[in-house]
Amino acid sequence: MARSLAGFLVFSLFVSICGAASLFQPISESHRSAALELFTPDHGSFKSLEETYEALRTFEVLGIEKKPDLTASACRSISETLGSPSSTPKDLFYALKANSIAKCRINEKTSEGIITKLNAAVSGASSLLDFYYSVGGLVLIKDQTSKADVHLADAEGVFRSVKAFSQSDGRWRYSSNNPESSAFAAGIALETLAGIVSLASSEIDQSLINTLKNDISKLFDSIEKYDDGALYFDDKLVDGREYQGPLSTTSSVVRGLTAFAAVTAGSLNLPGDKILGLAKFFLGIEAPGDAKDFFNQIDSLACLENNRQEFLLVRVNTVLGSSAPPLTVKLVGAYSSGSKDKSLVESQELKFEAGTGVHILNNLPKTIDVGSYTFVFEIVLHESEHEKIYVTGSQTKVPIFVTGLIKIENAEIVLDNDLGNVEAQKKLDLAGQNAVSLSAKHLQKLRLSFQLTTPRGRAFKPHQALLKLRHESKIEHIFVVGNPGKQFEIVLVKYLLFHRLSTFLDFLQLVDKFFYLSGRYDIELTVGDAVMENSLLQAIGHVELDLPEPPEKAPRPPAQPVDPYSRYGPKAEIEHIFRAPDKRPPKELSLAFLGLTILPLLGFLVGEKSGT
Repeated sequence: MARSLAGFLVFSLFVSICGAASLFQPISESHRSAALELFTPDHGSFKSLEETYEALRTFEVLGIEKKPDLTASACRSISETLGSPSSTPKDLFYALKANSIAKCRINEKTSEGIITKLNAAVSGASSLLDFYYSVGGLVLIKDQTSKADVHLADAEGVFRSVKAFSQSDGRWRYSSNNPESSAFAAGIALETLAGIVSLASSEIDQSLINTLKNDISKLFDSIEKYDDGALYFDDKLVDGREYQGPLSTTSSVVRGLTAFAAVTAGSLNLPGDKILGLAKFFLGIEAPGDAKDFFNQIDSLACLENNRQEFLLVRVNTVLGSSAPPLTVKLVGAYSSGSKDKSLVESQELKFEAGTGVHILNNLPKTIDVGSYTFVFEIVLHESEHEKIYVTGSQTKVPIFVTGLIKIENAEIVLDNDLGNVEAQKKLDLAGQNAVSLSAKHLQKLRLSFQLTTPRGRAFKPHQALLKLRHESKIEHIFVVGNPGKQFEIVLVKYLLFHRLSTFLDFLQLVDKFFYLSGRYDIELTVGDAVMENSLLQAIGHVELDLPEPPEKAPRPPAQPVDPYSRYGPKAEIEHIFRAPDKRPPKELSLAFLGLTILPLLGFLVGEKSGT
């Protein structure tokens, strides 16, 4: 009896949230060597703060640890520029740019003066570069100070003023008096508008954002292409003073695009192959011999690395790998793992690319953030005859892990006294190096706090957030970082107020846990999650803790484990003192006794001979 078997169609699912530049490994030791050669300070400093920033930024991206010691000289130049009443918005802009890496201290009075000056510059701006330097400076000072009131009073009006320089082809003019437009100016404009959006106290009119997105699409219509698929922007040589060349122009556009994408909701709807083409352009240059070109290459690759393209790829084939017949793939539902709530997405059809044979969803819905999900797909065959040949099943559930870079900000460590007054407050860079040094007495408390934000701007709670204190005697104490809201905080040392009915008895337990050991405690923070791509294990610094003397029945520190391999090491040297030898008789006396001992033997020998 004949039997027919229907062919099964199999899902192959690929989820990617990654930057195009991460597909390559362009950075090598040759780039790092070239950076050290190109960015060489003259007598310990560079000619300008612009060059200082470009050097520091390049070293930061390349991860050059043994870079020239520029911090001291940079901070001197930065302080002089920020404190000078004659500094222009351009001077302040590059000083703040350099300070974003050098991390020099800016006092509150200087910050207020800078904010006032830059706000006045925005109000009086008449060219694109005027807006660029003044708005960019306000964005930088907002990030570098604790002032939360840095904003533009009429952000939408400033937005429209900058937008007036745009042209119908997506390029921009530098001023109303200059009829020539350029792609380089477009990058500057996009970066400026991104700053305006971030400084706005209320939401910008969405129609303005949509119009700008349309301008970006028009700009990409003029992009140029090499035979290998590399894409780049270039301007016609109209004015030699403004012509930047393909590398500088493309770099300006990339910086503007990534800055604008970071502050606006929704997608720019740029095809992934365009982003890939831009990455190919920068990667094909190798290591430029000019410092400015080198900076533009490295900085642009870093922007592409951080600006991630989100897309979903689905491939459907038979169980033996044969191509599937014409069909449609639909995403009909998405649920958080373990949740039975309403689907996070509406039913939508994936776009089919005949060249690659995959079904693509270019942008994941905004409801999908980092985390674990279950996606539900449905296959619909185009031809009814194929339903007699292939079995697709009703719906296919696929577990999905969406990973991403978590933003870590507002990290600080605070030392309070017994009255609740702040005695020491240190800002932390949990993505860089920290060397905090604190001294605390038993009547003080120490607080560590930070915020975690997903790429979608939502608060993120990691699977693991631990703080470790390691005493100089190698005894370790681990604390779980709590999350009382959006702010992660841990109180390590609570007040020691010895009231019988007080609620501070928990600290007595903590003192017992510390075994009343005063001295140096190294501080180490661990934050990790399966979907967090930038999990960290960070040494923060140390605290000299002065605890009270232990009571009579205080617990003793545990014995430290003995290294089992220590028995194979060198043993301690044994020193032994021998007793002094007895005093010997004179040499003559010893010889006399020897002679007396030998005489009987000689007599015996003589008697034996005469007898024979």
